[in-house]
Amino acid sequence: MSLMDEVMQQLQGGGLEAISKQVGVDTGQVSKVVQGALPAILGGLAKNSATPEGLGALAGALDRDHDGGVLNDVMGFLGGGGGGSMGAGILRHVLGSRQAPVEKALGQSAGLGSGQVGQILAMLAPLVMGALGKAKKSRGLDTSGLGALLGQEKSHAEKKAPDMMGMLGGLLDSDGDGNVMDDVAKMGSGLLGGLFGGK
Repeated sequence: MSLMDEVMQQLQGGGLEAISKQVGVDTGQVSKVVQGALPAILGGLAKNSATPEGLGALAGALDRDHDGGVLNDVMGFLGGGGGGSMGAGILRHVLGSRQAPVEKALGQSAGLGSGQVGQILAMLAPLVMGALGKAKKSRGLDTSGLGALLGQEKSHAEKKAPDMMGMLGGLLDSDGDGNVMDDVAKMGSGLLGGLFGGK
């Protein structure tokens, strides 16, 4: 099972309803956002970890802060407000300056405002990091293994949500030259630095 499917499965037992209650929107709208948001978050992580430095920083962050414990009580996490500043921080570093366009696109597909989508994304981001950290720990992955896993997740996301992944790739590759990583570099190490570098 992919990490995306695992998180989605975790949300099936009342998780979507809990998010719906927190944000104050229809469960069907939450489901639409989640289906696009999970590929976006995992795709962003894969792109930002395409360099040895980025991958090493992510591995350190997972070991330090995301062991998968959040998945042991998803309902408690979501019912307690979920995400909050931690989720917002993860999103800033994963999506960077492209967070607003991603939120807008997801909002348009679900009939929600960007602020509401941002709340949902902030709840999902720690769950995705938890699933990634759990997989790293349980499978005993080193950085190269983590990189391979992210590559698999990116491929899975592209199959499950080709439109979202295509849009994300276009947003990150802002100068249109087809090379995402040079644009990430121009955005600065702040994309991953604060969260993954522990600064």
